[in-house]
Amino acid sequence: MAEPTSTESKGGWRSLPRNVWAVSLTSFFMDISSEMVLNILPLFLSNVLGVGTSVIGLIEGIAEATASLLKVFSGWLSDKLGGRKWLAVSGYGLSALSKPFFYFASSWTTVLAVRWVDRVGKGIRTAPRDALVADSIDKSQRGLAFGFHRAADTAGAVLGLLIALGIVWATQAAAVDLGQRTFQIVVLVSLVPALLAVVSLAVGAKDVRTTTKTERPIVTFKGLGKPFLVFMVIVGLFDLGNSSDAFLVLRAQERGLSVVGILAMLVTFNLIYTLVSTPAGSLSDRVGRRKVIIGGWLAYAAIYLGFALAKTGWQVWVLYALYGVYYGLAYGTAKAMVADLVPAELRGTAYGTYNATLGLLDFPASLIAGLLWQGVGPWPGFGAPAPFLFGAVMALAAAILMILWRPPAQAR
Repeated sequence: MAEPTSTESKGGWRSLPRNVWAVSLTSFFMDISSEMVLNILPLFLSNVLGVGTSVIGLIEGIAEATASLLKVFSGWLSDKLGGRKWLAVSGYGLSALSKPFFYFASSWTTVLAVRWVDRVGKGIRTAPRDALVADSIDKSQRGLAFGFHRAADTAGAVLGLLIALGIVWATQAAAVDLGQRTFQIVVLVSLVPALLAVVSLAVGAKDVRTTTKTERPIVTFKGLGKPFLVFMVIVGLFDLGNSSDAFLVLRAQERGLSVVGILAMLVTFNLIYTLVSTPAGSLSDRVGRRKVIIGGWLAYAAIYLGFALAKTGWQVWVLYALYGVYYGLAYGTAKAMVADLVPAELRGTAYGTYNATLGLLDFPASLIAGLLWQGVGPWPGFGAPAPFLFGAVMALAAAILMILWRPPAQAR
């Protein structure tokens, strides 16, 4: 497949190609839906169903890790078929179909099942979607494209959280605990943007044909190259300390924030994430992905140390707002770097491998966090600060390794 020429991609975010806009609009709508529900799901589990942090960590870990296995296959299949769009559409469709079942959840096992199906949809769509973005943009503005996509995704999160905040404010005002009826109303409202997300991608995107269909193994690190393998080892170390953000929500409540306060905090976080993502992606096009990722990870280490030491709810609020800087710097930039490290015809497989590896690590990361916080059986754990101290140490170690690594010239 021929790369788009650099002249086609100049002109900033306004001149980004149709596929980048279509994928970004889809992510915008899906994040409106998902963030409405998923950010208050830990509160529903804890406040309504009475579930402890170890079980919440188990739910998050199983949902992400099991579904992640599909990311490898889906990415490989998109390479083999030479098309990305309809795999991505089917994944978004499955996630949209799963959401109504949260309304009927009355046990943590039901939540686990629905969460798993939703993540299966994410597993099917993520690698083809990312590869579609990479296929549609010149490498000189790849960081900008992924940064713009992350900004649109997070703008949807801001709107979704504002809608959820309005519902909570109208139904239970300043209550510290989340009520079941409030959660069910949020779920019902979330179904509309989920449907719009599927329609946006199905109507708006066009496949960019890749190379001729060939037989290839489902996944092989050797085939993806040593630089990609080294990158995955370093990113994997970081991700082992990057437990589910559900623990940050629980930390905020544990420090005294009400449900309304938590949702307002999440809005602030996503607003900063939105504002940082596009300029950070563009910056990575100029100074290199590696430097921007290192900056993001160092910010993460400092912020997680702050979460461990926080004494009040407002301190957690400020730290969570700053947490958006890490996401804006590192999340989209790391995805752009994947495309820098592998051939165009293997991008689907590479993105599948990247997302699956991180997804699989989400299981031990979230399980470790839950155990460090509340322990298991007679062991009480080390308390609320422990998982955040662990995350800070892992992020610092990964940043040091990234500083020492010398990737190929095209990824610097």
